[in-house]
Amino acid sequence: MTDLAPETPAHNPESPASGYGPFAYLSTPNAPLYRRVMRALMAQKERFTVHVRPEEVSAALATDGGSPVEEDMVTEALERLAQPGWGNLLAFPDSSRVTALEDFYRRRMLYQLSREGEAAERALAQYDAALGTRGALQSVALEDIVVLLTSLRDTVEAHRAGGEVDPAVTHQALRSLRERFVELAENAVAFMGSMQRTIDLHDADVEAFLAYKEELIAYLERFIHDLLTRGAAIAELLAAIPPDGVRFLADTAAEREAADAAPGEADTARDRARETWLQQWSGLTEWFVSTPGRESEAKLLRARARAAIPQLLAVVRALHERAGGRTDRTQDFLTLARWFAALPSDGERHRLWRSAFGLTPVRHLSVTAATEDAWAAAELGTTTPWPEAPPLEISPQLRRSGSYERRGRAVRVQDRSAAKRMLAERARAEAEQTAAARRRILTDGPRPLSAFGELDPEAFRLFLGLLGDALAAMGPQADTAQVHTSDGELTVTLSRIPGAGTMTLRTPDGDLTGPDHLVDIASAVDLPGPSAERPAEVYA
Repeated sequence: MTDLAPETPAHNPESPASGYGPFAYLSTPNAPLYRRVMRALMAQKERFTVHVRPEEVSAALATDGGSPVEEDMVTEALERLAQPGWGNLLAFPDSSRVTALEDFYRRRMLYQLSREGEAAERALAQYDAALGTRGALQSVALEDIVVLLTSLRDTVEAHRAGGEVDPAVTHQALRSLRERFVELAENAVAFMGSMQRTIDLHDADVEAFLAYKEELIAYLERFIHDLLTRGAAIAELLAAIPPDGVRFLADTAAEREAADAAPGEADTARDRARETWLQQWSGLTEWFVSTPGRESEAKLLRARARAAIPQLLAVVRALHERAGGRTDRTQDFLTLARWFAALPSDGERHRLWRSAFGLTPVRHLSVTAATEDAWAAAELGTTTPWPEAPPLEISPQLRRSGSYERRGRAVRVQDRSAAKRMLAERARAEAEQTAAARRRILTDGPRPLSAFGELDPEAFRLFLGLLGDALAAMGPQADTAQVHTSDGELTVTLSRIPGAGTMTLRTPDGDLTGPDHLVDIASAVDLPGPSAERPAEVYA
């Protein structure tokens, strides 16, 4: 077994003695052994074992799945981790096993994690956990947020009605809401980041990706549906809690947290906690509720998840093409070269060349009959130099004018300015009419069909076409569908509403009646013209 290499930690005179020394062993050649030793000591600390002997650490290393380590190497590693430059461990003489005088002259030590060493290991464990986190799109978290917001809404209504409110229950509901929301947001960011790396094929296992692509796409579609429906419910619950109710919830949580503050700091802790809760509530609202000047994070996440599905399908196509051994131009040229080598004469090679590359004679350049007869009589080969070949004789008319066409009197140019102005005005009027109709049906988030009210004939004609395309794409089995207009300017997302009733769309030409659905019509570009009247209520 190789001895430990001498290692000297770097010293920074500007940092305190305890500075970042506990991280110094990570840059040494024996860092893997030190990490195993520190993990063993952390495991003992979690079992409330304060002091550890070297043989106990050796026994722990023998069962951690790593390579075997001699006890002398473990002892030396413990000593180096306890040296002043690093300070990961604290060493104490072990006098509990002294039974004879000569035992006093043997170096027996007990080791304990120092405060700095424990903090460094916890930071490294959190770092490892963050690297191993893949993230997830948590539909259950959305459901929990709906439940918690419903409870808080009922609490606010009871308080405004003069009823009794349990501060402990309210505070616990707020804490649970914050934890679920933070977990949802962080996991969504981690999942979308890991999926983007998979799409970019930076760390994708091809066989594994092809194996779970259908499950991944179904997973995304299910989350998009849950985010669409429950996101609208969350936005409605947030709108149902008025500003004074939000302040009451923040004050209740701040009072309970200030009760644990140190003497003399209760007022400061209360104000700080109240401000923190108000900011967190504002962040929750901005995550689920859109405004005219800003789209909600939930809507952006939904759009990002939708865009990931066609990107995943493109990756699948690329992987199938790669797995199918698609030939490239190199193989084509090699095959063509073999054909050239197999042909018996140059004439056949020339025919193959013309067939492969389409190099045919210049058809727009005509020569005289005398030139063609001279070429035929000379029996020129492909290696004849240009100066030795018969000259090329062309028509003098072609030399003077560049064309054989007999030119007559030019036709008088007609003035079509009036017709062009009429066509431009008609096109502009039609474009403005279409843009106004498109602005009229934009939803700024999911809306039920019953909330559209009365539509003018032009807007209704456009809306009816989009609705028909979305219903045809949804079919009788699916719960949601998304379609795009042919120019790509509008995106329509249609979803079924469980237990929905009948809706009626009114137009000057009549009424359209049918089952209610949730529709989201979004524009990919800024539509020209003045802004049409938008609905005041925002659903997501």
